[in-house]
Amino acid sequence: MKDLSATVLRNAPVAENIYEMTLSLAEDIGPIKGGQFLSVSTGEADQLLRRPFGVLKSTGTEVSIGYQIKGAGTQALSRLKPGKEVMVLLPLGNGFSLDGYSKIAVIGGGAGIFPLIATISQNYNEKDFFSYIGFRNAKAVCYTQELSKSRKLTISTDDGSYGVHANAVQTFMADQKNLDLDCIIACGPVPMLKALSSALTESGCPVPCFASMEERMGCGIGACLACVCKGADGGNLRVCKDGPVFDIKDLAL
Repeated sequence: MKDLSATVLRNAPVAENIYEMTLSLAEDIGPIKGGQFLSVSTGEADQLLRRPFGVLKSTGTEVSIGYQIKGAGTQALSRLKPGKEVMVLLPLGNGFSLDGYSKIAVIGGGAGIFPLIATISQNYNEKDFFSYIGFRNAKAVCYTQELSKSRKLTISTDDGSYGVHANAVQTFMADQKNLDLDCIIACGPVPMLKALSSALTESGCPVPCFASMEERMGCGIGACLACVCKGADGGNLRVCKDGPVFDIKDLAL
């Protein structure tokens, strides 16, 4: 983990309210695993807290994130122009560990697709991915080329304006008995992960599932406890430090 100065190289919309920003780092920090994240300053003096984002891709001294505009912080990020200097802390958290797995289902919703895209891109030459990705509508659909590195890709939308009229969990569960899987990875809003956890339990699916949680964070290193979520054992889990990737059975969803 390093705290570095970074320069904005590119920052542009890729879909409705979805942006991709590429940063040039002051030094090469080595490989970043899919599921790990960074915290970046917004460039605004009145916004002291950095914002956490899953890494979309990284090569050498360049790292890219995808983000959805939701509040003042992401609005500020969207205004950053090439050449702007920001501070970034990375890499943070634990990514997806796929050692020993070769046939992997990928279930993602909305902005949760970014760490999943990184994981697919880093591993598609050695592993088979079966991806089920949900968006709100056709205007929100993005990164289909990167997702198409999957052996199978099913895209759904809530309103049926693109792909299948369903959500990602529904399209996966319709297929899961026909797939010879040994692992599931997922990232998306809590309602999606809750629906997935319930569906897997009800179906008796024995395949391990690892989920990346999306939570508001303060420090990003486990000190402030702003991102605590409940574990299945009743204890507290720090999403930034203990995760953000967990075995879904360890979460109280």
